[in-house]
Amino acid sequence: MTEKEELMLDAGDSMTPIDCTDSRSCFLKGMDNTGWGMKNRLSRIFNPKTGRTVMLAFDHGSIMATTTGIDSLSASIVPLIHFADSIICTRGVVRSIVPVSSRKPVCLRFSAGSTELSGLNNDSLIDIVEALRLNASAIAVTVALGDRHEARMIANLSAAVDAGNKYDIPVMAVVPINHQERDAAYYAMFARVCAENGASVIKTYYTEKNFERVIHNCPVPVIVAGGKKMTEQKALETYCRAIGEGAAGIDVGRNVFQSSSPVAMIRSISAIVHDSLFPDDAFRMFRELSGS
Repeated sequence: MTEKEELMLDAGDSMTPIDCTDSRSCFLKGMDNTGWGMKNRLSRIFNPKTGRTVMLAFDHGSIMATTTGIDSLSASIVPLIHFADSIICTRGVVRSIVPVSSRKPVCLRFSAGSTELSGLNNDSLIDIVEALRLNASAIAVTVALGDRHEARMIANLSAAVDAGNKYDIPVMAVVPINHQERDAAYYAMFARVCAENGASVIKTYYTEKNFERVIHNCPVPVIVAGGKKMTEQKALETYCRAIGEGAAGIDVGRNVFQSSSPVAMIRSISAIVHDSLFPDDAFRMFRELSGS
């Protein structure tokens, strides 16, 4: 019996994941050989019981015009933070609207500089000290493969990993929002290239075909971006398939804060992610919670 199997048996069940704060092992794929601080931060973002996360995204304003549903961040987002496992946002928004009493781990948007007007492909990095000041549990860097600034973006990722490794802060590599229509082959390459360059978590999009290839090809956890606004039923069905095919979580924004009932929607997504709810059951839960 291996040491890892013995540790799992010590937990009382051979299928029970080991707490990521254990310095000897980690419940997340590819993280066994990282430092204690890295594992501890990842165990804040990902639920150790399921190995998954619901990440509430509201960093849209840094790359595009005012987005419907988050015109007033304090009114629309703050009430939703409670229902997420983690949040992803910019340093300006952390300081301006996230309550200091919040215990939700922050994945800090760590790259900035280009907007949707210029193709989202020529960012620079902020200072790692900002991540420390804001008590970030992870930092997120956009990487645009196949664009003319590809080399710069991969260099950014490598620099972020170097900075993060000094303080055991994991890096999440993020596919640009304007790359949503790419296929599984592209996302599989994106995930593998970013993991090979040191990313601890990958954020990509779900594809109707061959999404398993993205998961199989990547040695670290893959989170699925929520994507463009869909009907609630369609979104829940999509997230069910993503989780069923191996995604380690859903990073969702527009399909929550633009929903007719944002709280009902994020709670239904959480039930999919952590309780493996089927699509029909998830949509029924949404309708019951929303009173529709």
